[in-house]
Amino acid sequence: MKPLESVTVLEFSTMITASLASMMMAEQGARVIKVEPMTMGDPMRYIGAKKGDISALFANCNRGKEALRIDLKSEAGANIIRDMIPSVDVVIHNFRPGVMDKLGLGSEALRAINPRLIYTAISGFGTEGPMSNAPAYDPIIQAHAGIAATQGQGDQPAFMRTLLCDKITGYTACQAVTSALFMRERVGQGQHIDLSMIDSGLFFIFLDGFQNHTLLSDDHERAGMLIDILYDPWVCSDGGVIISAGSYEMQKRFLTALDMPHLLSDERFATFENQMRNIKVLKVLVSERCKALSCDEMVGLLRAVDVPCAKVMTREEVLAQDQLLANGTVDVYDHPLAGKSRRVLAPPLFSGERLEPGWGAPSHGQHTEQVLCSFGVSKEAIEGLKSSSVVA
Repeated sequence: MKPLESVTVLEFSTMITASLASMMMAEQGARVIKVEPMTMGDPMRYIGAKKGDISALFANCNRGKEALRIDLKSEAGANIIRDMIPSVDVVIHNFRPGVMDKLGLGSEALRAINPRLIYTAISGFGTEGPMSNAPAYDPIIQAHAGIAATQGQGDQPAFMRTLLCDKITGYTACQAVTSALFMRERVGQGQHIDLSMIDSGLFFIFLDGFQNHTLLSDDHERAGMLIDILYDPWVCSDGGVIISAGSYEMQKRFLTALDMPHLLSDERFATFENQMRNIKVLKVLVSERCKALSCDEMVGLLRAVDVPCAKVMTREEVLAQDQLLANGTVDVYDHPLAGKSRRVLAPPLFSGERLEPGWGAPSHGQHTEQVLCSFGVSKEAIEGLKSSSVVA
């Protein structure tokens, strides 16, 4: 039995945040029904590498779901959703504040029908304030949450080249929903959850990215940022090696392994504190030695003295790692529409077992009739809804 079996989720979303959150719930056993509009559906279907209406991005955020295609702007379409609500445990959406209310599908309306409902509303900037209705995309949130400033050097910001805030918000939403489900088991009532991307992004980056903006007393000791020490790779003859030598003992073993122990007698590097203060100078002095080594040679020298390190891998090298094979992390499957595809399985192991992944991401409206039948709508009524373009 999977942890979330018997939980039913209605997902109204475009792009990543709600889609990823609900997919994680689907992987853990929830029944997830993805509700999409009649036109093109979730635009994520058509971004980047794709086959038909299944893009790689969509496939990676939507497996294990049923797809319901419906016109929510029609009264008949909204009524279908309202009729489903008594049998639903979770509603999750990432529309701008007020959109679901205009459709008659807001939190108060749906929770009046089913007080046990967990209603989760994801927004870019929150429901109040000057930017509550501003459009929110991942790089915009990276700028507002300080992630670009943290990744940059000096006055030059840099962006994480991944949909970081989208994904972090999805993870946060999934955790919040499961926590609310646990509380419902205790008190018997559902609740409304608001969650913004900006809050999720700042919460994520703050613990290490804002070290010098946390302690506010005038007499606290400021220090170098941990992230300024750890994340610059050392350039070798054929690529880069990343090293995490986070103590003086490790630094000693590192310099000794590279035949440069004499630097330890230099006052600038004689203590760990001095090393961190002069880390840029140290890197310049050691850089030529690194360039004379291949990545494999450098990794071999450092692992022999137990200095944490890794070759900076290409995507192809990442997927070919023996460790991932041992973990059973990645597999290849046949998607009925997209064909042979690769997927990364859900990370948690429950009782030592990896959960069986859900079926491949659905095509637009693939399960409309199946879903409606399961909620008691007759086939005759479904045909009438189709002919009226309420569902497809």
